[in-house]
Amino acid sequence: MSRYRLAVAVSTAALVSAATTLALPLTAQAGTAEAAAPSYGDTTSVGVHNAYEQDKYEYFADALDSGASLLELDVWTNVIGKGWRVSHNNPTGNDNNCENAASAGELRTKDRDQSLDGCLADMRAWHDANPGHRPTLIKVEMKDGFYDKADRGPDELDALLSEKLGDALLRPSDVTKDHATLDEAVGAEGWPSRDAMAGKFLVELIPGTVEEDNPADDLWTDEEYATHLKDLAAKGTLGEAGAFPAVHGAEKGDPRTERYEEELRPWFVVFDGDAATFTGDGIDTAWYQQHGYLTVMTDAHKVAPELDSTEPGEQEASDRVTQLAASHASFATCDWYPLPKVLSMVVQRG
Repeated sequence: MSRYRLAVAVSTAALVSAATTLALPLTAQAGTAEAAAPSYGDTTSVGVHNAYEQDKYEYFADALDSGASLLELDVWTNVIGKGWRVSHNNPTGNDNNCENAASAGELRTKDRDQSLDGCLADMRAWHDANPGHRPTLIKVEMKDGFYDKADRGPDELDALLSEKLGDALLRPSDVTKDHATLDEAVGAEGWPSRDAMAGKFLVELIPGTVEEDNPADDLWTDEEYATHLKDLAAKGTLGEAGAFPAVHGAEKGDPRTERYEEELRPWFVVFDGDAATFTGDGIDTAWYQQHGYLTVMTDAHKVAPELDSTEPGEQEASDRVTQLAASHASFATCDWYPLPKVLSMVVQRG
């Protein structure tokens, strides 16, 4: 990679990062500079589905440079492959745009198709080149769940996140502070301000499609990691945890009530489901914001009237983000990677 290309890449990322600190009112216009907000939980921003795919971004660094506030990774753990694989359809190997960069100078220079370790290394290298970057949620779909017998369980994930991201990681303990649980913390104080979260990655975990369809799997990622958080808190070691489990799938009422034991429910403050279900099935979406919860609304293009899934008009895409913000989405996600102005939107939630 030439020095010129590196300089341009870093400069572009720096401009996007700088925009996140401008103290301007939040509006609903595409490309509006991001402003300080009372809480991370009071804004709506945009994410890219499966941002690790090479037909979307040549390198994961390009996804990080895109302006998006949420990027998704798919991870496999089964015993028929090694390590934490990042791929959509290949359960045994890696198929992605991550390159395991050791520094910003190595971004966009190395072989791709690396493991989760490599994706996290790219994130750290990009972070070091862009201090104070916009807070970025990394959504991890655990395609086939954890596999603790092969040392790919919650403890090992925490260790990997800590090793690769270090102080760039927003931990559950950063949110709970002196409170007993995540629910108590966000209910009492909300999330940190966007300014306080500048330069941070927040990792969200959802159960994967293979896991959810596996009749032999009776302990999904969401329940397993919430149990992990509860147990760490009981031991006074919550600071070791590196991720936030999410309730997957939109439904009426408090979806935690029927899914989880009472002692696990307070460890879920992130909810993730189809935008069309959230907005079209009589769900009280204001309830999520009122309680300080984050809502990730996926497939934003499928809300009526449906939009093109990849490249709708910029105005209609930005209008859709505004529409979902009014419905209390924290994130509107889709495959709109060709629309950087829309991806960089940060607007008032609610």
